[in-house]
This record gives sequence, structure tokens and C-alpha cells, in this order.
Amino acid sequence: MALVLGSLLLLGLCGNTFSGGQPSSTDAPKAWNYELPETSYETQDSHKAGPIGILFELVHIFLYVVQPHDFPEDALRKVIQKAHESKINYDEPETVLLGLKIAYYEAGIILCSLLGLLFIILMPLVGYFFCMCRCCNKCGGEMHQRQKENGPFLRKCFAISLLVICVIISIGIFYGFVANHQVRTRIKRSRKLADSNFKDLRTLLNETPEQIKYILAQYNTTKDKAFLDLNSINSVLGGGILDRLRPNIIPVLDEIKSMATAIKETKEALENMNSTLKSLHQQSTQLSSSLTSVKTSLRGSLNDPLCSVRPTSETCNSIRLSLNQLNSNPELRQLPLVDAELNNVNNVLRTDLDGLVQQGYQSLNDIPGRVQSQTTSVVAGIKRVLNSVGSDINNVTQRLPIQYILSEFSGYLNNTESYMQRHLPTLEEYDSYWWLGGLVICSLLTLIVIFYYLGLLCGVCGYDRHATPTTRGCVSNTGGVFLMVGVGLSFLFCWILMIIVVLTFVVGANVEKLICEPYMSKELFRVLDTPRLLNEDWEYYLSGKLFNKSKIKLTFEQVYSDCKNNRGTYGTLHLENSFNISEQLNINEHTESISNELENLKVNFSIFLLGEAGRKNLQDFAACGIDRMNYNIYLAQTGKSPAGVNLLSFAYDLEAKANRLPPGNLKNSLRRDAQTIKTIHQQRVLPIEQSLSTVYQSVKILQRTSSGLLEKVTRILTSLDFAQNFITNNISSIVTEETKKYGRTIIGYFEHYLQWIEFSIREKVASCKPVATALDTAVDVFLCSYIIDPLNLFWFGIGKATVFLLPALIFAVKLAKYYRRMDSEDVYDDPSQH
Repeated sequence: MALVLGSLLLLGLCGNTFSGGQPSSTDAPKAWNYELPETSYETQDSHKAGPIGILFELVHIFLYVVQPHDFPEDALRKVIQKAHESKINYDEPETVLLGLKIAYYEAGIILCSLLGLLFIILMPLVGYFFCMCRCCNKCGGEMHQRQKENGPFLRKCFAISLLVICVIISIGIFYGFVANHQVRTRIKRSRKLADSNFKDLRTLLNETPEQIKYILAQYNTTKDKAFLDLNSINSVLGGGILDRLRPNIIPVLDEIKSMATAIKETKEALENMNSTLKSLHQQSTQLSSSLTSVKTSLRGSLNDPLCSVRPTSETCNSIRLSLNQLNSNPELRQLPLVDAELNNVNNVLRTDLDGLVQQGYQSLNDIPGRVQSQTTSVVAGIKRVLNSVGSDINNVTQRLPIQYILSEFSGYLNNTESYMQRHLPTLEEYDSYWWLGGLVICSLLTLIVIFYYLGLLCGVCGYDRHATPTTRGCVSNTGGVFLMVGVGLSFLFCWILMIIVVLTFVVGANVEKLICEPYMSKELFRVLDTPRLLNEDWEYYLSGKLFNKSKIKLTFEQVYSDCKNNRGTYGTLHLENSFNISEQLNINEHTESISNELENLKVNFSIFLLGEAGRKNLQDFAACGIDRMNYNIYLAQTGKSPAGVNLLSFAYDLEAKANRLPPGNLKNSLRRDAQTIKTIHQQRVLPIEQSLSTVYQSVKILQRTSSGLLEKVTRILTSLDFAQNFITNNISSIVTEETKKYGRTIIGYFEHYLQWIEFSIREKVASCKPVATALDTAVDVFLCSYIIDPLNLFWFGIGKATVFLLPALIFAVKLAKYYRRMDSEDVYDDPSQH
């Protein structure tokens, strides 16, 4: 009944019948951007028996010894096929052979059952004849005991043997009590377990629409991402094109910009140098005039009469000899101007090279904006297509057969739940009867073994080895009576107990071997999946039941395994045979619509790279002549003094010599001339030195700029030609490649989304794991664990106790003779008296 209920749960989830469609499969993408929310269920996947499981395993081992054969799949298939026949001819060889196969498989159970029947038949007969024999003072009924030399040894052996057997019986009774308690405890849990399973099944019904809503909601996320890229086409597509062009163009523009800066620096250096040279010529002339004037003044002062008198004459002569040093550097006035070079550079700067470079930069930076402006209509068309894709997906999900299946399953679930609610009280009532009956059986066995224990206790404690059989004490005699009471109860009830043991053994062993074990190993499913077994017109029963297409391979084992692995109902039941989600979603059709719109995406633009004017400008600069200038003549003068002597040192020396002269006009005039020389140094020499420093700096700038000028310009022009060729030959392919890449990105969002929809509907939506759990609960947990395992443990324990009652009563009868008080005994004469 449990297996049928579980199978009906699976079929109820499947619905009634469907038609159309061909199976198809789509591999799930390797990476997902979405994930369905996990659904949590209350019922556990597996059932653990706990410590009592050791006893159940002991019973399973015994059953394996009794029934070691493999599950008879072929025989069971033939039995089911025979059951479908209207009339069975038992004389057919095939039927006889099938019966022999069944008998061979059931040999162990049949043998144990026959032994039990033999026990049931013989024990009442043996008990009856034993009772009659005892009443006739036979079979130990005579209250007379013969003395034997090994009597004490036999008494001890009988007592120990009976004690061991009673312990074994007690263990069997314990098994019976445990099994009886387990049935009652577990049946009480069945209502909670059923409610838990129904709750999980209703969770499945309630969560499935929410999962579909979640799938539809994710389209907005996908569309928003695509719209974001479409609205940012300037940075995504334009930026991609720009990134491809930059490595080949920006370095050339940077070099040209550096050259434009160098041209400006050259012009500034030439202008500074030219103006400084003009100023230097004028300053040198003024210095020469000032020095001539001061020399004239000094000669006039040295004509003083005092210079003819010693020692003043020596000082005057020294001053007169040093006057030849007061001359300016005539080479300063001969330094050539750079007017020609400056004019050449000015001619070069008539073309705004820097502006041309900025124009090149700007033509690159304008690419994103041009892409944005040229793709407005195409972007709008793509957005319209994406909105229509959303409507198509919504329509497809509305037509999914899962909704219909769930509504059918909901009605079936309500009926099943009502059925369970009506019959669970009846089950609990039957459980009470079973528990009460088991309690009576175990109590009866307990009573018998208690009499044996009391007999052993009283017999052992009250036995006096010095007492004769006729003089034994009351306690010892009571022990013997207890043993005989136990014997009588054993004969009276053991055959009844064996009837119960045989019945429960046959039922429990067969259910365990034919349902529970093959269910766990899925052999039972393989039997049900046998072609044309359940319906001779259908090759596969489930596919015939669902689709009226029995050739579609849909098996009970596959459905159960998929549900166990938490697979979706669509993929589990192969619903593509009624509604092909791949064809309905038609990923290629939707992506093709987007691709068609993207094919209209045309981007045209040009990049300015200097032009002919810029190229001529660079060539003119290379030919302006600054690299042919003789800079050494300027550098040579910058290291010389503007005057023939250091005027400041000359002035201090003159002043020192004047201070050694006696006071007078000569001394005063020399001191005035020394001050004049100092003034010339400050006003003439220092500006000339500053001008020479400026000339030096300008020369260094020109040297740096003109160093390898022709090679630099040639390299720039070569790079410019390469960049121009790159643009000419590759710009269209770059734009095409980046456009395709951009299109693949947009399409990729929806391909992943549509593939995820297909994967989710096939593998995740309406996961039928609660159905597999319900089937496990019905068969593995309720039938096998809650009922059959305790039932098998019950007959195992009670059967063991009942079987051992036979040797127990034999030893009890033997032992009672040594404990009971006899009416007569053997008397022997003492040989010493004769």
C-alpha cells in the first residue's frame, strides 16, 4: 500500500496526459549571474534508527542467513505478468517453472515456516501425552527417586543448563518488549511525519509560482544592464575603439607636441640671445669709452710734479705701467647676431604646429561623442527589440505546463491528505490492539520464565544434600513445583505463541526481502520499469501514462533518482515532450533579432594627423640652421672677463698705492680715479657679465634643441607615416571588430539569461524532492522502519524465546525430580551388619 501511495504521488505530480513536442537538451552555461532562492523543507532526507538499529541489523543478518538469494527480478516480473492474465493455467510448464523458482527463492522462509508448523502440531500432542503419562505415574510422574552416584552432578548440570536457557529466553522477551514499544512510539510519530510531508508538498506548490515570478523579474535586471551599456555606448563602444587607436597614435602626437615645444623654446632662446648680443655690443662700447676716459684721467694725474720726486716716482711709474690693462674685450663687439636663424624659426612658427597637434588629440577624443550621435536610432531600435523579448518570455512562462500540473497535483494532494486524516485514527487504534496483544504475549512468556527462575531460586537455596528425597524441605519442594508449573504453562501456550511467530515471520520476512531491501537498492524500480509489464501495450509505463508515447524512455528509477537529487519537475518528467522550452524560448531567434538591429550600427569618423602643413613645418624647422651654428665662439667669450683686468682688484690696488702717497692733489686725484673704476665695474662690467650668462644659457638651450635635430624630425615623420598607414588600413576593421564585440556583449546578457531560464525551468523550478521524500517516508520510513523492522524484531525475539521453551521444559522436568519431596525412595542395607 505504501509503495502504491508513493507511486501515485509521483504520477499525481506528473498530471494526466500531454501531447506534442520532441525532446531536446541544452547544457547549462558554465557561469551564472542569477540563482534561484533555495527552498527549505522540514522533512529530513534520511531516517536514523538510533541505538535500536543494532538489533534491527541483527535481524537482517538472520534473514540473510535464512534467505541469501538475490532479489528475484525475473520471477517477480513473470508473477506480475501472470496477474494480468484473465485465467491462469497452473498446469503449464511455464507456470510450474515459475512456481519452482519462487519456491527456490522462498526455500529458507518455507523451511522455517514448516519447522514452526511442526512445532505447532507436535507441541500440543506431546503435551497431551506427557500429561497422560504423568497421570499414570510414568514419565517422571511417580513420586519416587532412585539414588544414583552421579545424581549431584546431574542436578548441577540440569540447573546450569536451565539457567542459561532462561537467560536466552529473557533476551528474546526483552527483544519483544523493545519491538512492541518501538511500534507504539513510532506509530505515534506517523501523524507528525505525515503532516511534515504534506507541509513540504504544499511548500512545493506555493514556492513554484514565486520561482517563476523571480525568473521573470530577473529579465529587468538583464535589460537594465543592457540599457546601461546602450546608454553608455559612447564610453563602451567609443571607448573600445579609442583604446585600440591610442597605442599607435598618441605616442606620435606626443613626439610632435614635444617638437612644437622645442620650436617655441628655440625661438625664445634665439630671441633672448639676439637681444642680449645687441645689448652686449652696446655695453662693450660703453665699457671701452669709460675705460679710455679713466686712463686719460690717470695719465693727467701722473703728470703731477710730485711724481718726479722719489719715492713717489716709483709709485707713479708702477701706476703708469698698469694703465695698459684698462682695456675692454674687443671680441665681445665682434660676436655675430642670430637674425637669420631667428627669421627661419619665425617662418616655421607661422604654421601653428601646436594647434595642429591639439587638433589631432581632439579628433581622437571626439570618437565617443561621434559614436553616441551616430547610433541614436540604432540604440532605440535595440531597446524596442529587448522590450519585446521580455513580453515573449512572459508569454512562454505563462504557457508552461507546470502550472497545470501543480493544480492537478494540488487536488490529488488534498484528497490524499483527507484520506490520511481519516485513516490515521484507525491506524492508531489498530496499533493499540497490536501493542496490547504484544504486551500480553511478552507478559505470558515473562510469567513462564519467572516460574523457571523461582524454581531455580527456591530449589538451589532450599536444597539440603544431607536430606533424603522423602525428607526434603518445603523450600526445595516449592522450587520443584514452580518448575513444573512453568512446564505446564509452556506446553499450554508455546504452540499458540509459535502460531503468532510463524505468521509475523512470513509477513515480515517477505516484506523486508521483497519490498524494503529492493526499494533501497532500486531493484524494485527496475522491475516496475520492465517494458510492457504494467501495461502490455506500453513499452515504458510512465511515458505512456503521461504522453501516450510509450517509446519515450521515462522510468520510475530515473524519476525517483532525479527527484531525490532535487531536480526540477520539467527535466525529471521529460516535459519537453509536451512543451519544448528550448523551442518556445527560441534563443537563436531572439538573439538574431538583436543582431539584426546591431548590423545597422554604422560608425564613421576621421582622425587628423598633422596634415601636409604640419609635415612641412617639421621639415622647415630641421632646415632652419640652428644645428649648423658655431656655438663655441659664444661659449669661448662667456668664460672671459669683459675688461683686460679685474677692475675691482685694479681699483683696490690703485687705492692702496694712492694711500701710500703724501697728502696732496695727486693722492686725491688717484683716489677719485680708483672710485671711478669701481663705478665702471658696477655699471658696465657686471651687466656685461649678466648678458654673457644669458648668452650662455641660450646657447645651451640651442645646443640641446639642435642636437640630432634632423634625426629627430626624420624619426617623427617616419612614425607619422606609420600611424597614418595604420589608420588608413585598420580603422575600418577596428570599428567593425569593436562593434561586433559590443554586439556580442549585449547579446551575451540575453543568451545567458535565456539559457539560465531554460536551465532553471528544466533543473530547478518545482523541484520534486518533497515527492521523493514523501515516497521514502511512505516506504522506507513508515512501512519498513516504523512497522516491518519492529515486527521482525518482535518475531525474532518471541520466536527465540518460544523455541528455547522446549529445552527449558525438558531440563525443568529433569531438575524438578531433585527438588520435590518424594513419597518413597530406594533403601539399601548396610553390608557391615551381615
